[in-house]
Amino acid sequence: MRVAIFTNNYLPMRGGVTTAVETLRRGLETLGHQAWVFAPRFSNGATDPPFVFRYPSVPAPTYPDFPLAVPFSPRLARIVRDLGIDIFHAQHPFLLGPTARRLARGLGRPLVFTYHTRYEKYAHYVPLRRDWVEAAAIRWSCRFADTADLVIAPSMKIRDTLRERGVRAPMEVVSTGVELDLFTPGDRQAARHALDLPPEDPLLLYVGRLDREKSVERLLAAFQQVAAVLPTARFVLVGQGTQAANLRDQAKRSPAGDRIDFRGVSPREALPPYYQAADLFLFASETETQGLVLAEAAACALPAVAVSASGVDEVVASGETGILTKADPRELAEAAIDLLLDPERRASMGEKARALAEREFSARRQVGRVAALYDALLSSEGGSAPLPNPPPEDCAGEAGARTTPEP
Repeated sequence: MRVAIFTNNYLPMRGGVTTAVETLRRGLETLGHQAWVFAPRFSNGATDPPFVFRYPSVPAPTYPDFPLAVPFSPRLARIVRDLGIDIFHAQHPFLLGPTARRLARGLGRPLVFTYHTRYEKYAHYVPLRRDWVEAAAIRWSCRFADTADLVIAPSMKIRDTLRERGVRAPMEVVSTGVELDLFTPGDRQAARHALDLPPEDPLLLYVGRLDREKSVERLLAAFQQVAAVLPTARFVLVGQGTQAANLRDQAKRSPAGDRIDFRGVSPREALPPYYQAADLFLFASETETQGLVLAEAAACALPAVAVSASGVDEVVASGETGILTKADPRELAEAAIDLLLDPERRASMGEKARALAEREFSARRQVGRVAALYDALLSSEGGSAPLPNPPPEDCAGEAGARTTPEP
């Protein structure tokens, strides 16, 4: 098969969608398929590999490091036609997502859409009334989903939410897989030595963006309470984002500030030693569709303490592979302290976490499922027409959303 992946997030930008796209692209190539990525152009001038094509872009006003694609390019449209694409796979309902749909419809090919993001949870990035933006995001994203020949939901919760909002398009649950040969249990002492970390101090870890929706400030507040009980404990944060400066200031004001270590962004292939070195993974986001870093931690046999939320509770089995708590720093701290003081339970949870990753989050298995779904679409009427998909009258699905204007 020949697959075109259209994404608004791609390298060198790091994040869950970028990881999902690269995992899919590499996995498809391993299976003998061809995949091309169509993404925004970054201003760093780096040379792309031949499977990447860039649309012109402009910086996002509220997130300058995030380029917004200008979703029209006659040159790239010609390239798409020349490549003989079989499947178009959109990763977003806006910008390059509609571009993928337009090209797919023009060529009579199937359109797949992965619903990666709870878009209404990102309304704070748009300088308009928040309730209007949230309602518009729901309306826009589910209407786009309903025009796809297949929607891939990263979790059962997202599938159920889309159904509740009126999306009738064919839908399958396929989480983003983890490369289990890369993310694997390792030598704790060797990993700490490589990262210049003390060999025996209790070590807590966070990996992810330092942005408002990730609620990292809760983790810093929780760690302050952990350090009050376990004064040798350390907290390492790997990532970057718009709240980095604020979070560093919060850490400096904390009595445990000298034990909080911001390591900045790291290439994905350099992440496993962090997971291998840590004793516990901390996570407080309530905006996830899956929580990919939790699956990476599980693959490295690292138990997690996380806020119970959509997506998260499908990765962390509370009481077995970690502990889920309310969105309260005190509860996060108490759960973390309990596990740090119980190495046998922690080790047992780590073993179960790895087993869960092998069973549910293998990249090879998940990409194989996506490829099989592609094949089924192509087999349906030769892939020349969309599957039956009557549009609903309205898919806003939340109180008050029906009276909001179209985005």
